[in-house]
Amino acid sequence: MDIKKLVSEMTLEEKAGMCSGADFWHLKEVKRLGIPGVMVSDGPHGLRKQDTEGDHLGINDSIKAVCFPAGCATASSFDRELIKNMGEVIGDECQAEDVSVVLGPAVNIKRSPLCGRNFEYLSEDPFLAGEMATSYINGVQSRKVGVSIKHFALNNQEHERMSGSSEADERTIREIYLAPFENAVRNASPWTVMCSYNRVNGEFASENEWLLTKVLRDEWGFGGYVVSDWGAVNDRVKGVAAGLDLEMPSSGGDNDRLIVEAVKNGTLSEKKLDETVERILNIVFEYVENKKGGEFDRKLDHERSAHIAEECMVLLKNDGNILPLAPGEKVAFIGGFAAKPRFQGGGSSHINCYTISDILTETKDNANITYAEGFPADRDETDENKFAEAIDAARKADKVVIFAGLPDSFESEGYDRQHMRLPECQNRLIGEIAAVNENVVVVLHNGSPVEMSWIDNVKGVIDAYLGGEGVGIALKRILYGEVNPSGHLAETFPLRLEDTPCYIDFPGKGGKVYYSERVFVGYRYYEARQMDVLFPFGHGLSYTTFKIDNLRIERSGIRDTDKVTVSVDVTNTGAVKGKEVVQLYVSDKTGTQLRPVKELKGFAKVELEPGETKSVAMQLDYRSFAYYSVELGDWFAPGGKYEILVGDSSANICVSEEIDIEATKRLPFKVDETTTFGEMFIYPELAAFINDNLLKDNVLFGNSEEEQTDAAAEAISDDMSKAMMNYMPLRALRSFGNMTNEQLQGIIGTLNNILEREEK
Repeated sequence: MDIKKLVSEMTLEEKAGMCSGADFWHLKEVKRLGIPGVMVSDGPHGLRKQDTEGDHLGINDSIKAVCFPAGCATASSFDRELIKNMGEVIGDECQAEDVSVVLGPAVNIKRSPLCGRNFEYLSEDPFLAGEMATSYINGVQSRKVGVSIKHFALNNQEHERMSGSSEADERTIREIYLAPFENAVRNASPWTVMCSYNRVNGEFASENEWLLTKVLRDEWGFGGYVVSDWGAVNDRVKGVAAGLDLEMPSSGGDNDRLIVEAVKNGTLSEKKLDETVERILNIVFEYVENKKGGEFDRKLDHERSAHIAEECMVLLKNDGNILPLAPGEKVAFIGGFAAKPRFQGGGSSHINCYTISDILTETKDNANITYAEGFPADRDETDENKFAEAIDAARKADKVVIFAGLPDSFESEGYDRQHMRLPECQNRLIGEIAAVNENVVVVLHNGSPVEMSWIDNVKGVIDAYLGGEGVGIALKRILYGEVNPSGHLAETFPLRLEDTPCYIDFPGKGGKVYYSERVFVGYRYYEARQMDVLFPFGHGLSYTTFKIDNLRIERSGIRDTDKVTVSVDVTNTGAVKGKEVVQLYVSDKTGTQLRPVKELKGFAKVELEPGETKSVAMQLDYRSFAYYSVELGDWFAPGGKYEILVGDSSANICVSEEIDIEATKRLPFKVDETTTFGEMFIYPELAAFINDNLLKDNVLFGNSEEEQTDAAAEAISDDMSKAMMNYMPLRALRSFGNMTNEQLQGIIGTLNNILEREEK
């Protein structure tokens, strides 16, 4: 299809009309030119295809579909191939249902555990979020169906999400909040990007040219179309000029007329409009020309959903190997979530499920299991009779499994949580049961971290997260050891809300939220503060044990332009087949810039038989060592030493080794009177000149070492002298070095000449 020719044959009104939806879920058609209307559908963990009435909050019914685990769960799998396969299945479902684009994945960073939509976001870590999103996108789009990666950008709360401004510096934006989008755009080429509702530093994302054009298209090479979040358009003409292509849903033609008027009066160029329409039609025909249909096998996909769920569940605690359960043990299942599990979040991603599995149904043939509701799954309500029944059942059992979690009303799209606690009825009953039976396991159904006041009084904790409609099947397999748990946390569980990095600033007031914690999000913050947490990022236990050793780095010294392979051996030292998640972190030891203690830069999931050893290799590149330099306007890896650390969580590093990086880039630097000696000492060539010419005989402190009196030596220690030197500006040579202004300017010129020679 010659898209440019097609656009040239469209009227101005037809082109403007193509820039908004026909209704809630369909793009417009132009029959006379053979341009078909296509459908998009909510996602990302299943299809929320609405055949009749459309809405964006899950109020109206959609077709029966399969609900896969939500993003909070899938990211915990740390399994790229698993998530790619999930994407392939969803892509096949889209083909069968004639859906051209599925809305997702959602890669907004989990800045605060309170964000109401965290259940569908992937991680607090931008590298993990980007890698998992890339795998999902590659899976969906391999079926010639598009995705809409969202929400671009800095949409990290529900409070004032349609009007508030996320205030952050560029380094923070680049390193933390844009990085997952960049990874996916560069490595998976999503067909569409969805812009967010909020403002970014005062400007709506839907009309932010820096975001939508300069960064997304010019820097990253994005070639698809940008679609608004539903209702995110503020100024439609300004949005088109900035790079917002498609407005969803339909605006009833009002904004189309504004586009026509803007072209006619010259405030918007028709060339810009043509480019916008071309991008939309390129994606429309990419789908139409590759449409193949197919069958939506809901029964098969239900089983696939259960398999994915079992790979995502995280065994957080297993004291005394209380798990797995044995079929012959007398077990009390307690809690409303056993009969009615919470397996997905509320709002625009809510799936009308084909079928739902629960743990009671899946274990109904086991006569050794008794059930008592204890507390309801959908509200915080205490019934003393039900409490008594649950405590009595617990007292008579060998082991107790309590199915707890957050009701839909506690976390949902549209509003943020107010605290991190479970419903009080759950906390109370868990405590009372632990007092009558020492063998208690808690299974959590939650979309984000919760406080656990009872953690020291229970022996086991499994986080099932929101595991999709197959959660009951998956839980039975995990609890009874048919499957060995292998999930690891994609976010930190803090001890309490007050410990979180953005506690003071979240969710902001007066239309602004300040990202004052900067790049110190999640584990980056807790490690910098050396704070205890409930469970660290990357944590996950198994029914077997592993050893990670024999770290090998391809070369001990490299140029920053080289890629380097890091390898370790992983051994299953236990008696059960299992999967380990190997995590690679990089720590900058150069001291050039304020940076996190370490950052995740690689991971791999490996399956091992008992006693088996496998070698795992991960590759690091320039970005693995770099931070974003605003001065340079680019990523920068300082020369010097870095530490490579490998372990099974951010808090459990098993092996480490240093590597030397030779920098080929230099930060822009020019010496003037206010430049400090400490700033210059970073550059070896400047340090050599300063030591040989300016610091002879201790000129800044008036006496050579031989001339110093005992009193002077006592007053000015070596440490004091070094500190004063580091912070001393060059202009001090006039005051303390008996240097004339002319001599000072000559020194400054010489230092800048040295820098220029090195740059050449």
